[in-house]
Amino acid sequence: MKHFLRMLIQICLYFYCKFLWRCLKFVMRKLTGRCELQRICYNTKPGASRTMKIETSLRDSKSKLLQTSVSVHPDAIEKTIEDIMELKKIDPDINPQLGISLQACLLQIVGYRNLIADVEKLRREPYDSDNPQHEEMLLKLWKFLKPNTPLESRISKQWCEIGFQGDDPKTDFRGMGLLGLYNLQYFAERDATAAQQVLSDSLHPKCRDITKEEISKFSKAEWEKKRMDKAIGYSFAIVGINITDLAYNLLISGALKTHFYNIAPEAPTLSHFQQTFCYLMHEFHKFWIEEDPMDIMEFNRVREKFRKRIIKQLQNPDMALCPHFAASEGLINM
Repeated sequence: MKHFLRMLIQICLYFYCKFLWRCLKFVMRKLTGRCELQRICYNTKPGASRTMKIETSLRDSKSKLLQTSVSVHPDAIEKTIEDIMELKKIDPDINPQLGISLQACLLQIVGYRNLIADVEKLRREPYDSDNPQHEEMLLKLWKFLKPNTPLESRISKQWCEIGFQGDDPKTDFRGMGLLGLYNLQYFAERDATAAQQVLSDSLHPKCRDITKEEISKFSKAEWEKKRMDKAIGYSFAIVGINITDLAYNLLISGALKTHFYNIAPEAPTLSHFQQTFCYLMHEFHKFWIEEDPMDIMEFNRVREKFRKRIIKQLQNPDMALCPHFAASEGLINM
C-alpha cells in the first residue's frame, strides 16, 4: 500500500511539475517576446550547455515537429529549421542568428545519434579470420606496436607480448567485435610512440613513490609486503578492449554528450570516438600507476573507480576530455 501511495504521489508530482513548467514557459514568452528556443540560443554560450538545453526543449515539446527534429536525416536539418521557425512565427530576416545556432545544435544532436549507430554496427560485427580486411588490420596492429619484431606466424604465442590471452587474438574480440580492433589499431597507428610506451610500461611496470602519509597507514606486515612486492602490470590488448567497452557505455548512456558537444562544432564522428578512446587509454594507464594495485585481481575495482571519475568529470557542462597527444592533432575545438 505504501509503495502504491508513493508511486501515486510521484506521478502527481510529475504531471504537476510538467503543467507548472508549461505555464512558466507561457509566461516567459509573454514577458520576453521570445520562445524557449530563442531564449536558450541567445542566453547560453555555444557548446554542451546550449546543445543539451535545446535537445531537452525539443524532446519535451508538445509539438510533433519539434519532437522528431532530433532524429531527422542530416540532409533534412536545414528544412526542419525552416519549419520550426515558421511554426514558432519567427522571422529569419529579423533573427538570422537563431537559424545558425539551431543548425549547429541539431547537427550535433543528430550526429551523436548517428555515431551511436556507427559504433554499434562495428561492435556487432564479429572478427572473421576468413576476412582479408580483418586479418590485415590485426597484422597492422602487431606491426605498429612491435615494429622491430617480426611476427613468426599468424597463430603464435607472440600475441601474448602485446596483451592477448592466447595464440589467436580473434577469440578476445568476442565482447566488442571489430570495435575493439578498430580502437586498438587507431591508438597504435595515430599515437604510435605513446602506444608503444604504454605497452612497454604494462609489461615492465614501475612502482610509484609512496608518500609518508601512505606509509603511516600501513601495518608493519603490510608495509613489508608492499615493499617487497613488484608493481603490477596488465595485458595491454585486453585492457584496450575493456576500455573500448567503457567508452561504448559512456556513449550509449549519453555521458559523452558533454565532451562531444564541446569539441565537435558539427556532427561528432567515429574519429572523435576513437580519439576519446586514446584519451581514456592514456588516463587509465596513469590511473593504474597511481592506484598501484596489489595484484591483477584488483583490476575491476580500479576500473570502476576510474569510470566514476570520468563520469564525474563529464557532469560538468563545460568539460571536454581534451586529448593532448598525437592522435588528437586534427581535433577541432569550439
